[in-house]
Amino acid sequence: MIRPMLDDAEAQARFGRLVDAVAGLEGVTLGSDRRGFGSGALRVNGRIFAMLTAGHLVVKLSRDRVASLLASGDGTAFDAGKGKPMKEWVALAGGGDDVWLARAREAREFVSRLDGPVR
Repeated sequence: MIRPMLDDAEAQARFGRLVDAVAGLEGVTLGSDRRGFGSGALRVNGRIFAMLTAGHLVVKLSRDRVASLLASGDGTAFDAGKGKPMKEWVALAGGGDDVWLARAREAREFVSRLDGPVR
């Protein structure tokens, strides 16, 4: 489990600013009508690409990119509470709004290129 990076109010405010920044991009929506994993997440064409978890921005990126962020210390493993890290998900370890926006845009691009049905 990841430790909170920001207090809840600051994390929510920062995520709100991120949502505002990406809301106009093609295919981007916030949330879903389902409960549970990703219910308040940013999606592109129905697929989750970024979400707020325990004060961290969690993004979906390629396995290689996730490994790079983990190796550099810019990210921490994300396990969704299951005890096993998810190979294409990383929780950002720090950075300001600009870093969150850059990683969210990167995640949106990665997820928008994925094939197959939305789960």
